[in-house]
Amino acid sequence: MDGLLDKISSYNIFNYLLPGSIFAVVADALTSFRVLQEDIIVGLFLYYFIGLVISRIGSLIIEPIFKATRFISFVDYNKFVEASKVDSIISILSETNNMYRTFCALFVLLPSVVLFDRYVTALPFLINISLLIVSVVLLLLFSFAYRKQTTYINKRVSKVIEDSNAESI
Repeated sequence: MDGLLDKISSYNIFNYLLPGSIFAVVADALTSFRVLQEDIIVGLFLYYFIGLVISRIGSLIIEPIFKATRFISFVDYNKFVEASKVDSIISILSETNNMYRTFCALFVLLPSVVLFDRYVTALPFLINISLLIVSVVLLLLFSFAYRKQTTYINKRVSKVIEDSNAESI
């Protein structure tokens, strides 16, 4: 177990475990959902997964909304990669930036879950299909997250190839 804990980065703690834990505590207190776990190991994995879901909502929904409304803007990815090579603080700032995005998603998701819990009794058919809805939403969420991550990998690989070709000239 110690080896596993050594491999958990600050990114994993602040972008997955912390928001997942906050979600569990608040959802447990404000809804009929029992999210908190007595078994600490099961709890850590569950809270990490919940945080991962919240983070992906931030990445795939909150971030594009903020970009579309020009609340935020990004530099070109190649420029980001180049600047990160020169200034190591950029990676730390990016990690913090992602944490803020995840917390934005958390503070959108929590009231949504509370409202769902309050009004689900008015739409009882939702209870019967809730597992299906959650499964489809998670499938879509992680499919788009996979696509986005693959795009970043492709851009990074292209940048490395571009740089190595420029060096060989």
